[in-house]
Amino acid sequence: MEIISLDIRVFDSLVRRVETLAKKAEMLDRKDRDMSLSDWLDNEDMCRILGVTKRTLQNYRNSGILPYYQMRYKVLYRPEDVEKLLDASHKTNGHEK
Repeated sequence: MEIISLDIRVFDSLVRRVETLAKKAEMLDRKDRDMSLSDWLDNEDMCRILGVTKRTLQNYRNSGILPYYQMRYKVLYRPEDVEKLLDASHKTNGHEK
């Protein structure tokens, strides 16, 4: 067994660097999970969920009512954004949950 001795400042610096790396790795992992396309909704899903036409959905996107992401020619929506839109719709119509 080999013993390595470090100055406390060097050790603390090393610990901070490892913590920074761990935070970056966690952030990348979270970002990767957010980009998992299996959970995202497409235009067809959105029209069915919201009960609107494709044109109305286009108007929601253009006016900024509904956030969306475009990957090449495909438009995708996060389920969380849809929930926020539906919650806001219920509150503005006076139908609190």
